[in-house]
Amino acid sequence: MKRRLLLASLATPALAQPWRPERPVEILVGFAPGGATDLDARSYGAAMERIMGVPFVVTNRAGAGGEVALAAVARARPDGLTLGTTNMPSLVTIPIERQAQFHLRDFAGLGNLVTDPSAMSVHAQSPFRSLADVIARAREAPDVLTYASPGVGTDDHLQLVLLMARTGISITNVVYAGDPPMRTALLSRQVDISGLNLGASAANPDNIRILVQAGSARSRFAPDVPTFRELGIDVAMASERGLVAPAATPPAILARLREATAAVAQDPAFRAQIEARFSEPAYEAPDAWFARLAIREAEYRQLWQTTPWNR
Repeated sequence: MKRRLLLASLATPALAQPWRPERPVEILVGFAPGGATDLDARSYGAAMERIMGVPFVVTNRAGAGGEVALAAVARARPDGLTLGTTNMPSLVTIPIERQAQFHLRDFAGLGNLVTDPSAMSVHAQSPFRSLADVIARAREAPDVLTYASPGVGTDDHLQLVLLMARTGISITNVVYAGDPPMRTALLSRQVDISGLNLGASAANPDNIRILVQAGSARSRFAPDVPTFRELGIDVAMASERGLVAPAATPPAILARLREATAAVAQDPAFRAQIEARFSEPAYEAPDAWFARLAIREAEYRQLWQTTPWNR
């Protein structure tokens, strides 16, 4: 009997242990420190540390509307030790508008985590009290008004593109490296309007007047701010923020990262931090997320044919 039990134990393979990183995991962020994407990544990293038991370190590689960081993730060794934050719509629009260093197929999704409506804000002492004021001035003086965005093809930029297409006005886009420099530009009157997302403006409202938000409905965090659609302009846009790994990441590593990311999405401390920044926790599982992204990519390619936004 003992011999049979010994032989049986030798013939039965040991249960595979969940993958655990052997050294710190790096999360690449394509925008400046202190912005919404950066802060979300740091909250995610802290939660992942609690779950995985190893450090998760955020590295900021700002540039080209997030392309620099995403390209680095696409080229990284697929060992689970390099992850990247994503922003919609730039995740799919950058390869449409230029010869990009990455494509959606270069990534394996870990999950979408946050949604944050686009918005337009002005200085609190600006003469513009409403979006109608901005539109009227832009019609009087095309290209005179200036608008801060973090890059061509980002949600902040595309809401401007759609606004101009829907109304026939023309406003000059000025690119900054992320939320903090965009805020500084607005507060110092270097630009007339800022495309800061609703969460970034609502969380730090001093000397800022939010004119309009681009959600499909008013956000619970800014119930007094109208949507574009309420004002009769068909614009809906938001920053969706998630995490990806290189596409060739082995299944066992990917499964563990996805499992941990799903746990982070339900973590009360993580959710509280997202909500404290006036953004909505919005977990979407990898397969459903990337299936939806493929549909959105096709829609943006169609939009590009009628309303190219590379300026």
